[in-house]
Amino acid sequence: MSSADSPTSARPPYDRGVVLWLLILCGFVFAMVVVGGVTRLTHSGLSMVDWRPIMGVLPPLDETAWQKTFAQYQEYPEYLETNRGMTLEEFKGIFYWEYGHRLLGRSVGLVFLLPFSYFWARRRLTPALVRRLLFAFFLGGLQGVLGWYMVKSGLVDIPRVSHYRLAAHLSLALFLLAYLYWIVLDLKSAAVGAANADWPRVRQLGLLTTSLVCLQIVWGAFVAGLKAGWGYNTFPTMNGQWVPEAIGASSSVWRDLLESGAGVQFTHRWLGTLLLLTVAWLWSYAFRLPLARRQKASLHLLAGILCLQYLLGVYILLAVIPIVGASLHQAVGCLVLLAALTVNYRFRRTTPPPAAS
Repeated sequence: MSSADSPTSARPPYDRGVVLWLLILCGFVFAMVVVGGVTRLTHSGLSMVDWRPIMGVLPPLDETAWQKTFAQYQEYPEYLETNRGMTLEEFKGIFYWEYGHRLLGRSVGLVFLLPFSYFWARRRLTPALVRRLLFAFFLGGLQGVLGWYMVKSGLVDIPRVSHYRLAAHLSLALFLLAYLYWIVLDLKSAAVGAANADWPRVRQLGLLTTSLVCLQIVWGAFVAGLKAGWGYNTFPTMNGQWVPEAIGASSSVWRDLLESGAGVQFTHRWLGTLLLLTVAWLWSYAFRLPLARRQKASLHLLAGILCLQYLLGVYILLAVIPIVGASLHQAVGCLVLLAALTVNYRFRRTTPPPAAS
C-alpha cells in the first residue's frame, strides 16, 4: 500500500479545541434534558407563567417581586385546581427548578455563540462546518420557542401540558444532541479513518435499533405527559393482565395507545422489550464478523447501556416513579440514543457503491 492509500496519511489531525467545545456543548444539551425531566417530575414546569427570553434572566430579587410573581401564578389553573393553599416558600421550590431549566437554555446559547465567534474569527471552522453549526444554533432557538409552546398548553384550562407537545419538545432536544454528537464523530473520523468492510445487514439492524430508540423516547414522553407511570406498577404483567382491559375501551385502539395511560405504558413496555431483543440480535450477528476494535467497543457499549436502561425502567415502575430513579432513566435514555448513533457511525458505508457496468 502506498502512502497515498494509507488510511491516515492524507488525513490532517482534527482540531481538538473545536471538538472539545462541541463535546461541552453536547454536555450542556444533555444537562438541559435531565433538568427538564426533574422539572417535570417535581411538577415545576408551570410555575413560570410568562416567557421573557431577554429580560427573564434574573429571578425575583426581593419580597415584593416574589409576591408579584406568586400572585401571577395564583391566577392559573395549576394553583387553582392543584396547589391551592401553597405557601410562598413552597412556590419558590418549584419556581427555581423551572427557572434553572430556562437559565440553562440561555447558557447553551452563550456556550455556542462565544466559542463559535472565536473559532470562526481564527479561521478554524471550514465553510461546511459553519453551515452545520448555524443549523444547530437555529435548532436551539427553535427548541426555546417549542418549550414555551408546550408550557402554554398547561396554562389554559387543564393544569397539564399536552403530552404531544412534551414529546415534540423532548424529541427536538435529543435531535439537537444527536446532531452535535454526529458532527463530533465526523471531525474525529476525518483524522483516524473508518472501517473498510461493508456489512449491509449490520447497518440495517443498526438503523432499526436507532428507529426503535426514537419511538421509545417518544412514548416515554407520552408516559411522562399523561403520568401513566403511576398506574399498573407491576411487571411483567400490568396488574395481572398482559393486555389491560382499558385498551380497547374506546372506539379506537390507536387512540388508546396514544392518549390513554394504560395504552401508552403498554406500548412503552413492549417497545423497550422489542428494542432489547433487536440489540441482542444485532450484537450476536455482528460478532460473527471480523470487526475493528472500535466497532466491537460500540456494540458492547450499546448492549450494556440498554440493559441498564431496561432494568432502570422496571425499577422505577415497581417503585412508583421515584424522582432520582426516573431522572436517571431519562439520562440513560439519552446515552442509549448516542450509543445507537455510534454503532450506526462505526458501520456506515465508507466507500461509494460500484458503478453500474
